Amino acid sequence: MQLDNLSFFNLASERMRWLSARQQVVSENIANSDTPGYRAREVSGFDELMSDAAPMQGLTRTRANHIAGTTPEAGVRVQDDPEAWEASIDGNTVVLEQQMMKASDIADGYRLAADLYQKGHELLTLAATGRR
Repeated sequence: MQLDNLSFFNLASERMRWLSARQQVVSENIANSDTPGYRAREVSGFDELMSDAAPMQGLTRTRANHIAGTTPEAGVRVQDDPEAWEASIDGNTVVLEQQMMKASDIADGYRLAADLYQKGHELLTLAATGRR
């Protein structure tokens, strides 16, 4: 039996992939926190990913001195962060405190998805064998 065919497991896997792409973007924001003119980035919401409303789009380098990113998961749209707190004098909109809060939220979300995946597996095992 493949667990990916069950919608619960598929949803948990998609959520983990989306969180992974979001963590990648946050880490690139942190890496470019001292790059003049760098704009903080964010991924599209998970609801957009699930509705297939977001076309696939990778990160772009707007300046030659930016660190090149890799393409996030298929279907995840990366855009300028509309909720960036402030811009510095050099035009950089990355605020490390805000990025660390996002990283913490991502870690919590990933932990929740992993726990739900594990509990679903335990329920299937219990249903199939009658033992834990």
